[in-house]
Amino acid sequence: MKKSHPFRRVMLASAATVSGIVLLLTLKPSSDPGSAQAAGALPQQTSAAQESAQGGAAVKDGAFTGDTIQTQYGPVQVRVTVSGGKIIKAEALQQPRGGQSDQITGNAIPKLNKEAVAAGTAGSVDAVSGASYTSAGYGKSLQSALDKASAGASTGATGGGGAAEAATVTGDAVDTQYGPVQVRVTVSGGKITKAEALQQPRGGQSDQITGNAIPELNKEAVAAGTADIDAISGASYTSAGYKKSLQSALDKVPAAESDKGTATGASSPAPAASSPAGSGAKGTGVAKGGATSDGGGTYTGGVVQTEYGPVQVRVTLTNGRITSASAVQAPKGGRSDQVSGDAIPKLNQEAVTAGDGDIDAVSGASYTSAGYKQSLQSALDQAGG
Repeated sequence: MKKSHPFRRVMLASAATVSGIVLLLTLKPSSDPGSAQAAGALPQQTSAAQESAQGGAAVKDGAFTGDTIQTQYGPVQVRVTVSGGKIIKAEALQQPRGGQSDQITGNAIPKLNKEAVAAGTAGSVDAVSGASYTSAGYGKSLQSALDKASAGASTGATGGGGAAEAATVTGDAVDTQYGPVQVRVTVSGGKITKAEALQQPRGGQSDQITGNAIPELNKEAVAAGTADIDAISGASYTSAGYKKSLQSALDKVPAAESDKGTATGASSPAPAASSPAGSGAKGTGVAKGGATSDGGGTYTGGVVQTEYGPVQVRVTLTNGRITSASAVQAPKGGRSDQVSGDAIPKLNQEAVTAGDGDIDAVSGASYTSAGYKQSLQSALDQAGG
């Protein structure tokens, strides 16, 4: 009988085990991203795919100012800077102030700014604990800023003769005696194809008044194609607010779309030679990157709340230069009429002379001057800043 060798059996079993492990490693699919990429099995993700994974749409580089969102404790307005299709900076131009709000926003705003940058272009930020109203307002203003960046990108993508897609733009929220009014329009082929009110006075008799007036105003906007619409009888405040918000929406319509027709209510500037490449904005009268081929257009800045009332600025650019500046809103009533009457013309003149938002405050009108500068800058941002 053959004598068994226990030690030999152990050695054979160990060798078989090692061989099996080697075989398994050899046959293992290259599912590890590092290994697969090194072998050339997985192509590198494109920038478009990366944006899609983030949930964000294609956006134009530049600085974009969101709409002013009224919250229970005060207005919130966000400006973002986009580079390489991603948000690289976010800041609050307006935030609730006074009393406990200073402490709350002082803690919340830096966190929301950081979240916005981390989110990329998704536009979604988590509410900061203890600052739910401010967080909600921040998120809405952030999204409206990104909407403007997306509109700019779609404008640039149309090229020289391609058909632009329909543009949907949201006007500024306009405060009236009975509540805010905010209008959104869709423009296609140079015509308003849809108008709707995102905000309108509510509560008590306002429900009945706006329930009748808003549908009529929407219908008039589509029929007229401009903000030159008639007020609805019995709803004069709502009608006035609607018209202002409608005009600000039309001012934001991407240039390639508005050039097709007369939806903005103003004729397009005559073609002219483009400004020399590399010419700056500051001190030259050249706005930061005109939105049309000749650097022209009319842009309405965001509403800036000051201690004495709202300030809102509209500028007209021709051939890349500010040719006109006006205050759509300015503090009124009592002494404010005198202060604004003196300061606004001077600020308008300074804006045309300077060509950007870096203008001096008018003596005796520091609050109005500060609000004017903020709204002017947001208008220039819309021009492609």
